[in-house]
Amino acid sequence: MNRQKSFENNHPCLYLVATPIGNLEEITYRAIRILKEVDYIGAEDTRNTVKLLNYYNIKTKLISHHEHNIIHSIPKIINLLLEGNNIALVSDAGYPAISDPGFELVKEAIANEINVIPISGANACLDALVVSGIVPQPFIFYGFLDHQDKKKKKELENLKKYQETLVLYESPHRIAKTLKLMLEIFGDREIALCREITKKYEEIIRGKISEVLNIIDELKGEMVIVVSGNVNVIEEHIFEQTIVEHVNDYVAKGMSVKDSIKEVAKLRNIKKNEVYAAYHKKDE
Repeated sequence: MNRQKSFENNHPCLYLVATPIGNLEEITYRAIRILKEVDYIGAEDTRNTVKLLNYYNIKTKLISHHEHNIIHSIPKIINLLLEGNNIALVSDAGYPAISDPGFELVKEAIANEINVIPISGANACLDALVVSGIVPQPFIFYGFLDHQDKKKKKELENLKKYQETLVLYESPHRIAKTLKLMLEIFGDREIALCREITKKYEEIIRGKISEVLNIIDELKGEMVIVVSGNVNVIEEHIFEQTIVEHVNDYVAKGMSVKDSIKEVAKLRNIKKNEVYAAYHKKDE
């Protein structure tokens, strides 16, 4: 067990600082103070982070930390923390570790009894969810789907059954393909496509998937898709008996084993060979 009392010990601190997702003014006073006070800032892309730091006149030293260099950057950051330095981790936009680098570093920091402290701020998922006009809770945040169509299709097939609202991220050059797959797999559900959130050209498009597809070619920028949940899910019946017990009940009532297996398969909405295999396994 790891019990962290963030402000009641002298352990070094790794601050996870949420940064603006577009509008540079969307950052808290606390975040700015932390970024100024820490010894180093770990950044996903130092070129992007410099723009934010310059805007708020922050002079803290930067360390590069992204998905392609974590093998080297994690030991470096952990060593600096263990030497007594406090470090802030930022991504290009929003929260570190949410569809961005950070999770691996957090796990390593926890293993070394370093305080991991969240600094609240902007989040594209929640921004899109609350303006979508779609039931906001419960919801499932999925992040980015796989880039490969075959894997993406499988992911959507798995997500199809959920009654909860779904929130996904997508890039502009993959959005058309993703929506076409959604229409094919989910059916024509209500969605909200939110693009360029907090920026000058912010736009929220609410409607059926097919309606949004009609104008998709004219849309640019990073996108959040909020999808209404599946309202046509048939609730699975929970049986208290095992398959073997179920079959034996019908046999006891005078049915043949063959007919009993057929009836149980029908009632449980499963294949006969599954019931047959489960029933005869008891004899092994």
